[in-house]
Amino acid sequence: MAKGYWITFYRSISDPGALAAYAKLAGPAITANGGRFLARGTAAKAYEQGIAQRATVTEFDSLEQAIAAHESAAYQEALKALGSACERDVRIVEGLG
Repeated sequence: MAKGYWITFYRSISDPGALAAYAKLAGPAITANGGRFLARGTAAKAYEQGIAQRATVTEFDSLEQAIAAHESAAYQEALKALGSACERDVRIVEGLG
């Protein structure tokens, strides 16, 4: 079964406090649903249309598990804490193989 990857690119952060409140809830919600953070932090370098802002890559045992983590009640609570504190692009993709 192919793994699932949850990739988030932040374009801008307008409220670091709300982002911190989100992170306190989101991290445990994601790991409780089988997620493993592979990378998270400010981009070391950005190319093409990229922005050197925060990014995260999280691995799951399956695509379905990644989607279920995003849709979980605990993660939805984290999203409420985040509110409109940032502009970001969240994608869940299937791994190769």
